[in-house]
Amino acid sequence: MYKTIIHTPTLGRQATDQLSSVRKGELQAVNNCTVFHHKQAVSKASLTALSQSLKIDINTLPPEFDPTEIKLLVTDMDSTLISIECVDEIADFAGLKPQVKAITDSAMRGELDFATSLRQRVALLKGLNQSVLQEVYDNRLALNPGADEMLSCLKSGCIKIALVSGGFTFFTNKLKSRLQLDYTNANQLVIENGQLSGKISGEIVGAEAKRDYLLSLSSELGIQTKNTMAMGDGANDLKMMEMAGLSIAYHAKEKVQQIADITFNYSGLEGVCDLLNFA
Repeated sequence: MYKTIIHTPTLGRQATDQLSSVRKGELQAVNNCTVFHHKQAVSKASLTALSQSLKIDINTLPPEFDPTEIKLLVTDMDSTLISIECVDEIADFAGLKPQVKAITDSAMRGELDFATSLRQRVALLKGLNQSVLQEVYDNRLALNPGADEMLSCLKSGCIKIALVSGGFTFFTNKLKSRLQLDYTNANQLVIENGQLSGKISGEIVGAEAKRDYLLSLSSELGIQTKNTMAMGDGANDLKMMEMAGLSIAYHAKEKVQQIADITFNYSGLEGVCDLLNFA
Protein backbone atom coordinates (compact mmCIF):
# COMPACT_ATOMS: atom_id res chain seq x y z
CA MET A 1 0.00 0.00 0.00
CA TYR A 2 1.34 3.40 -0.98
CA LYS A 3 0.87 6.53 1.11
CA THR A 4 0.68 9.89 -0.62
CA ILE A 5 0.76 12.95 1.63
CA ILE A 6 -1.36 15.89 0.53
CA HIS A 7 -0.13 18.82 2.56
CA THR A 8 -3.47 20.31 3.53
CA PRO A 9 -5.97 19.10 6.16
CA THR A 10 -8.98 19.63 3.90
CA LEU A 11 -9.54 18.88 0.22
CA GLY A 12 -12.17 20.54 -1.92
CA ARG A 13 -14.34 18.61 -4.34
CA GLN A 14 -12.22 19.64 -7.32
CA ALA A 15 -9.05 18.39 -5.67
CA THR A 16 -10.68 15.11 -4.64
CA ASP A 17 -11.99 14.52 -8.16
CA GLN A 18 -8.65 15.28 -9.75
CA LEU A 19 -6.83 12.98 -7.35
CA SER A 20 -9.30 10.18 -8.00
CA SER A 21 -8.79 10.58 -11.74
CA VAL A 22 -5.08 9.91 -11.27
CA ARG A 23 -5.44 6.87 -9.02
CA LYS A 24 -8.20 5.17 -7.01
CA GLY A 25 -7.71 5.05 -3.27
CA GLU A 26 -8.92 6.14 0.14
CA LEU A 27 -8.47 9.52 1.81
CA GLN A 28 -7.69 9.90 5.49
CA ALA A 29 -7.42 13.20 7.39
CA VAL A 30 -4.39 13.02 9.70
CA ASN A 31 -3.27 15.97 11.82
CA ASN A 32 -2.54 18.85 9.42
CA CYS A 33 -2.48 16.86 6.21
CA THR A 34 -4.48 14.34 4.20
CA VAL A 35 -3.15 10.85 3.49
CA PHE A 36 -4.14 9.13 0.26
CA HIS A 37 -3.83 5.33 0.54
CA HIS A 38 -3.55 3.55 -2.81
CA LYS A 39 -2.43 0.10 -3.99
CA GLN A 40 -0.77 1.13 -7.24
CA ALA A 41 2.08 3.59 -7.67
CA VAL A 42 1.50 7.04 -9.15
CA SER A 43 4.19 8.55 -11.37
CA LYS A 44 6.05 11.54 -9.98
CA ALA A 45 5.23 13.45 -13.16
CA SER A 46 1.49 12.95 -12.57
CA LEU A 47 1.73 14.12 -8.98
CA THR A 48 3.85 17.11 -9.97
CA ALA A 49 1.26 18.16 -12.55
CA LEU A 50 -1.55 17.74 -10.02
CA SER A 51 0.40 19.64 -7.39
CA GLN A 52 0.96 22.54 -9.76
CA SER A 53 -2.71 22.54 -10.75
CA LEU A 54 -3.97 22.61 -7.17
CA LYS A 55 -1.12 24.72 -5.74
CA ILE A 56 -0.70 22.12 -2.98
CA ASP A 57 2.35 19.97 -2.24
CA ILE A 58 1.66 16.27 -2.89
CA ASN A 59 4.30 13.65 -2.07
CA THR A 60 4.33 9.87 -2.18
CA LEU A 61 6.46 8.38 0.55
CA PRO A 62 8.93 5.65 -0.42
CA PRO A 63 7.36 2.26 0.46
CA GLU A 64 10.22 1.46 2.84
CA PHE A 65 10.00 4.78 4.72
CA ASP A 66 9.18 4.37 8.42
CA PRO A 67 8.75 7.71 10.22
CA THR A 68 9.16 6.07 13.62
CA GLU A 69 12.71 5.04 12.71
CA ILE A 70 13.98 8.50 11.75
CA LYS A 71 16.72 9.64 14.14
CA LEU A 72 18.48 12.51 12.32
CA LEU A 73 17.69 15.42 10.00
CA VAL A 74 20.59 17.07 8.19
CA THR A 75 19.50 20.35 6.63
CA ASP A 76 21.11 23.02 4.51
CA MET A 77 21.02 26.59 5.85
CA ASP A 78 20.82 29.25 3.12
CA SER A 79 17.44 29.34 1.33
CA THR A 80 16.41 26.21 3.26
CA LEU A 81 16.33 26.79 7.01
CA ILE A 82 16.70 30.54 6.46
CA SER A 83 15.26 32.75 3.74
CA ILE A 84 18.46 34.38 2.48
CA GLU A 85 21.79 33.50 0.90
CA CYS A 86 24.15 35.04 3.45
CA VAL A 87 27.01 35.59 1.02
CA ASP A 88 24.72 37.58 -1.28
CA GLU A 89 23.58 39.81 1.57
CA ILE A 90 27.15 40.38 2.76
CA ALA A 91 28.09 41.34 -0.80
CA ASP A 92 25.36 43.97 -0.77
CA PHE A 93 27.47 45.99 1.65
CA ALA A 94 30.19 46.12 -1.01
CA GLY A 95 27.71 47.07 -3.72
CA LEU A 96 28.28 43.70 -5.39
CA LYS A 97 25.10 41.78 -4.64
CA PRO A 98 23.99 41.32 -8.30
CA GLN A 99 27.40 39.98 -9.33
CA VAL A 100 27.70 37.63 -6.35
CA LYS A 101 24.09 36.49 -6.59
CA ALA A 102 24.59 35.54 -10.23
CA ILE A 103 27.48 33.27 -9.21
CA THR A 104 25.45 31.84 -6.31
CA ASP A 105 22.47 31.05 -8.52
CA SER A 106 24.65 29.37 -11.12
CA ALA A 107 26.38 27.24 -8.48
CA MET A 108 23.04 26.21 -6.94
CA ARG A 109 21.85 25.07 -10.36
CA GLY A 110 24.97 22.92 -10.65
CA GLU A 111 26.48 24.92 -13.49
CA LEU A 112 29.62 25.88 -11.56
CA ASP A 113 31.92 23.94 -9.26
CA PHE A 114 30.79 24.94 -5.78
CA ALA A 115 34.21 25.29 -4.16
CA THR A 116 35.55 27.43 -6.99
CA SER A 117 32.43 29.59 -7.04
CA LEU A 118 32.56 30.13 -3.26
CA ARG A 119 36.19 31.22 -3.38
CA GLN A 120 35.31 33.64 -6.18
CA ARG A 121 32.45 35.12 -4.18
CA VAL A 122 34.38 35.38 -0.92
CA ALA A 123 37.30 37.05 -2.71
CA LEU A 124 34.93 39.83 -3.73
CA LEU A 125 34.18 40.51 -0.06
CA LYS A 126 37.79 41.43 0.76
CA GLY A 127 38.10 44.59 2.82
CA LEU A 128 34.60 44.62 4.28
CA ASN A 129 34.43 45.33 8.00
CA GLN A 130 33.55 42.20 9.97
CA SER A 131 30.63 44.13 11.52
CA VAL A 132 28.64 43.49 8.33
CA LEU A 133 28.25 39.86 9.44
CA GLN A 134 26.36 40.92 12.55
CA GLU A 135 24.38 43.42 10.48
CA VAL A 136 23.25 40.64 8.13
CA TYR A 137 22.35 38.38 11.05
CA ASP A 138 20.41 41.06 12.92
CA ASN A 139 18.58 42.74 10.07
CA ARG A 140 18.39 40.39 7.09
CA LEU A 141 18.46 36.80 8.28
CA ALA A 142 15.03 35.26 8.90
CA LEU A 143 13.92 31.69 9.40
CA ASN A 144 11.82 30.29 6.60
CA PRO A 145 8.08 29.90 7.35
CA GLY A 146 7.30 26.88 9.49
CA ALA A 147 10.81 26.52 10.88
CA ASP A 148 9.75 26.77 14.51
CA GLU A 149 7.01 24.17 13.99
CA MET A 150 9.43 21.82 12.25
CA LEU A 151 12.08 22.12 14.94
CA SER A 152 9.51 21.58 17.72
CA CYS A 153 8.20 18.50 15.94
CA LEU A 154 11.68 17.03 15.48
CA LYS A 155 12.69 17.67 19.07
CA SER A 156 9.48 16.14 20.41
CA GLY A 157 10.33 13.01 18.45
CA CYS A 158 13.90 12.97 19.81
CA ILE A 159 15.24 13.44 16.28
CA LYS A 160 18.70 15.03 16.18
CA ILE A 161 19.07 18.17 14.03
CA ALA A 162 22.23 19.00 12.09
CA LEU A 163 22.76 22.23 10.15
CA VAL A 164 25.38 21.89 7.42
CA SER A 165 26.16 24.78 5.13
CA GLY A 166 28.29 25.95 2.28
CA GLY A 167 27.87 29.29 4.04
CA PHE A 168 29.69 30.51 7.12
CA THR A 169 30.23 29.46 10.73
CA PHE A 170 29.40 32.98 11.94
CA PHE A 171 25.76 32.27 11.10
CA THR A 172 25.56 28.53 11.83
CA ASN A 173 27.06 29.00 15.31
CA LYS A 174 24.53 31.70 16.19
CA LEU A 175 21.65 29.59 14.89
CA LYS A 176 22.88 26.55 16.79
CA SER A 177 22.72 28.47 20.06
CA ARG A 178 19.47 30.29 19.26
CA LEU A 179 17.56 27.25 18.00
CA GLN A 180 19.25 24.64 20.22
CA LEU A 181 20.45 22.56 17.30
CA ASP A 182 22.54 19.45 17.92
CA TYR A 183 25.24 19.85 15.28
CA THR A 184 26.54 22.43 12.79
CA ASN A 185 29.22 22.51 10.12
CA ALA A 186 30.14 25.34 7.73
CA ASN A 187 32.98 27.38 6.24
CA GLN A 188 35.19 29.64 8.35
CA LEU A 189 35.78 33.14 6.99
CA VAL A 190 39.26 34.53 7.64
CA ILE A 191 39.22 37.86 9.48
CA GLU A 192 42.34 40.06 9.47
CA ASN A 193 42.54 43.36 11.36
CA GLY A 194 38.77 43.45 11.72
CA GLN A 195 38.13 42.99 8.01
CA LEU A 196 37.19 40.10 5.75
CA SER A 197 40.36 38.87 4.08
CA GLY A 198 38.60 37.42 1.05
CA LYS A 199 39.69 33.93 2.08
CA ILE A 200 38.26 30.82 3.74
CA SER A 201 40.12 28.78 6.32
CA GLY A 202 40.56 25.06 5.62
CA GLU A 203 38.68 22.82 3.26
CA ILE A 204 35.49 24.04 1.63
CA VAL A 205 32.25 22.58 2.98
CA GLY A 206 30.71 21.61 -0.35
CA ALA A 207 28.79 18.67 -1.76
CA GLU A 208 31.25 15.96 -0.69
CA ALA A 209 31.71 17.43 2.78
CA LYS A 210 27.95 17.57 3.31
CA ARG A 211 27.63 13.93 2.29
CA ASP A 212 30.51 12.94 4.56
CA TYR A 213 28.99 14.90 7.44
CA LEU A 214 25.75 12.92 7.19
CA LEU A 215 27.72 9.67 7.12
CA SER A 216 29.90 10.74 10.06
CA LEU A 217 26.93 11.73 12.21
CA SER A 218 25.13 8.50 11.35
CA SER A 219 28.16 6.54 12.51
CA GLU A 220 28.51 8.66 15.64
CA LEU A 221 24.85 8.10 16.52
CA GLY A 222 25.02 4.38 15.71
CA ILE A 223 22.25 4.55 13.11
CA GLN A 224 21.88 3.51 9.49
CA THR A 225 21.55 6.12 6.76
CA LYS A 226 18.02 4.85 6.11
CA ASN A 227 17.16 6.38 9.49
CA THR A 228 18.13 9.88 8.31
CA MET A 229 16.51 12.69 6.35
CA ALA A 230 18.42 15.29 4.34
CA MET A 231 16.98 18.57 3.10
CA GLY A 232 18.30 21.22 0.76
CA ASP A 233 17.64 23.42 -2.23
CA GLY A 234 20.78 23.44 -4.38
CA ALA A 235 23.02 21.15 -6.40
CA ASN A 236 25.62 21.05 -3.62
CA ASP A 237 23.02 19.30 -1.42
CA LEU A 238 22.45 16.38 -3.79
CA LYS A 239 25.22 14.08 -2.58
CA MET A 240 24.05 14.16 1.03
CA MET A 241 20.43 13.81 -0.10
CA GLU A 242 21.29 10.72 -2.11
CA MET A 243 22.74 9.08 1.01
CA ALA A 244 19.75 9.78 3.26
CA GLY A 245 16.79 7.53 3.87
CA LEU A 246 14.50 10.36 2.79
CA SER A 247 15.54 13.36 0.69
CA ILE A 248 13.59 16.63 0.77
CA ALA A 249 13.82 19.45 -1.79
CA TYR A 250 12.69 22.69 -0.18
CA HIS A 251 11.66 25.35 -2.74
CA ALA A 252 14.60 23.97 -4.65
CA LYS A 253 16.28 24.26 -8.02
CA GLU A 254 14.72 22.06 -10.72
CA LYS A 255 17.62 19.59 -10.74
CA VAL A 256 17.14 18.95 -7.02
CA GLN A 257 13.38 18.55 -7.32
CA GLN A 258 13.79 15.92 -10.01
CA ILE A 259 15.95 13.73 -7.77
CA ALA A 260 14.45 14.24 -4.29
CA ASP A 261 11.90 11.89 -2.74
CA ILE A 262 9.88 14.82 -1.38
CA THR A 263 9.38 18.29 -2.83
CA PHE A 264 7.98 21.38 -1.13
CA ASN A 265 7.02 24.27 -3.39
CA TYR A 266 3.94 25.60 -1.57
CA SER A 267 4.35 24.43 2.03
CA GLY A 268 6.65 25.92 4.61
CA LEU A 269 9.05 23.85 6.68
CA GLU A 270 6.12 22.62 8.76
CA GLY A 271 5.52 20.21 5.87
CA VAL A 272 8.31 18.06 7.32
CA CYS A 273 6.02 17.34 10.30
CA ASP A 274 3.45 15.83 7.91
CA LEU A 275 6.01 13.25 6.85
CA LEU A 276 6.53 12.14 10.45
CA ASN A 277 3.07 12.44 11.95
CA PHE A 278 0.85 10.66 9.43
CA ALA A 279 0.94 7.29 11.20
